[in-house]
Amino acid sequence: MEDIFDVSNKVVFITGSSRGLGKAMAEGFAARGAKVVISSRKPEACQQVVDDIVAAGGDAIAVPCHVGDWDGLEPAIDAAIRHYGRLDVLVNNAGMSPIAPSLLETSEALFDKIIAINLKGPTRLSALAADRMKATGGGCIINISSIGALRPDPLTTTYSAAKAGLNVLTQACAQEFAPWNIRVNAIVCGVFRTDITAQILANPDMVPRVTGNIALGRPGEPEDIVGTALYLASSASSFTTGECIVVDGGVQP
Repeated sequence: MEDIFDVSNKVVFITGSSRGLGKAMAEGFAARGAKVVISSRKPEACQQVVDDIVAAGGDAIAVPCHVGDWDGLEPAIDAAIRHYGRLDVLVNNAGMSPIAPSLLETSEALFDKIIAINLKGPTRLSALAADRMKATGGGCIINISSIGALRPDPLTTTYSAAKAGLNVLTQACAQEFAPWNIRVNAIVCGVFRTDITAQILANPDMVPRVTGNIALGRPGEPEDIVGTALYLASSASSFTTGECIVVDGGVQP
């Protein structure tokens, strides 16, 4: 019987995969036979993840890039394709969510940086990846969004706006790329235990505020995103596109 969740030999390019959710997805894909492209701004951190995956019997390469660098993204995609011969899955995972005291105190530089990482980069990467996937019969794009896009917080207004834009990008690209057999979906993440949230979750006074409205009563662990990513990358989701799937432990209104 065919395994509809099979991702073996798929080439998967994951941005922001040297740590956190990206690293967990990279390890999850590699453990199931995918060929994984590790990418982030720091070459040494990328190579460490590659070394760990290879040591565990997986197949991975490092292609460092800055997702906010428009001109640097095409060389990164093409480097992955030169090595593996194709691209099957793009995971737009890299993101940043700095807290500004207020919208008035959000500088132009900070605004541009947040938009560049969370929206501009995924827009360009999606276009480049789709163009290459079209030539090899299709593929899929997975955007990693945030619950902030649906329930915005004044502390992260620009970030929430960027992720809302990412959700719209997901739906629009799903329509544009469908004729090429390319599916585009998003995972809308709630609170996960990552380097970004570590300081908050280490503060016992903050934990109830952060997790109090989560039905499961805890933050997500990085591994909790892997199953949804595997579903969206496999033929199990062959009739799923343009969707924003919420993975938040059951956040209450």
